[in-house]
Amino acid sequence: MPNDPSINVLGISGSLRKGSLNLKALKAAGGLLPAGCAFQIADISGVPVYDNDVYDKGFPPAVETLRAQVSAADALLIATPEYNYSIPGVLKNAIDWVSRPPDQPFAGKPVALLGASPGGSGTMRAQYHLRQVFVFLDMKPVNKPEVFIPGAAGKFDEAGALTDERTAESLAALGASLVDWTLRLKG
Repeated sequence: MPNDPSINVLGISGSLRKGSLNLKALKAAGGLLPAGCAFQIADISGVPVYDNDVYDKGFPPAVETLRAQVSAADALLIATPEYNYSIPGVLKNAIDWVSRPPDQPFAGKPVALLGASPGGSGTMRAQYHLRQVFVFLDMKPVNKPEVFIPGAAGKFDEAGALTDERTAESLAALGASLVDWTLRLKG
């Protein structure tokens, strides 16, 4: 990344579980980002269920924090599980809160997507549904590589470290594409 300042990447996991495969994959992806990237993971566990009556009174503190993190990030990296062939409710809820006016911070934001699953699909359907949400929010998703991590339970060690070389290569390629896309969009 010649002559460019640090790229601030915000990671968001669509799972709240401490031992989440998606959180493990997100941490691995963050560690494989190109040099010059700053990476942090947002905590969406305190975001309340969306309620327009609450929104009419202002954003709850956890939502204010998440909105500020999204606004400050140069790019987003989202790891999603797949529940019932779609987006986990907790992730969709966080997106719904953050997307409320004023100053919807997702617009124009580069975003890359990955998903880990103990099953065989690697979260394909959830990622497809998220891409539909991204279109409405005017986000700028990385199209390739697509990163689906099937059989993910066998790809991390007891400490949560990624042990699968092919998955590591895919995550590194996704991070490189996200950084390249972010720099191109910055002009």
